[in-house]
Amino acid sequence: MFSGVSTLSLDDKGRLSVPARHRDALMSMCAGRLVLTLSPDGCLLVYPEANWLPVRDQMMQLTGSRVAIARMVLGFAEEVEMDKAGRVSVSRTLRDKARLDKDVSLVGMGKKFELWDAAKFDELTQATMDIPADELAVQMEGISL
Repeated sequence: MFSGVSTLSLDDKGRLSVPARHRDALMSMCAGRLVLTLSPDGCLLVYPEANWLPVRDQMMQLTGSRVAIARMVLGFAEEVEMDKAGRVSVSRTLRDKARLDKDVSLVGMGKKFELWDAAKFDELTQATMDIPADELAVQMEGISL
């Protein structure tokens, strides 16, 4: 299970250095093979290959108006491999669609990561922290931290 937030920089070639704390797990899980795709939330999703396969299969079953989501998630999916230095290349297309420039936040989300523009992630985090207490209580119902 992946967790934690890492603030990183994309290099001039669009490569992301996977934090050392996740490299070994990714190498053992999937030999460094990852799938990057666009999320409807505006970030990139980063899946270890094995964790991507059930998502892919689920997307292929969508019908009706939900096909637009599958079109985005499947259509932009790219298979990549970590290099020996633990870097992953993020294509220009994906960087442009997710509006990633240099500073990014890699967010562990259990079986996957989210890759956000760092400033956008900070805004989203602050917006969540600014939710009024009564509204937050409703959203947190059934969740214990």
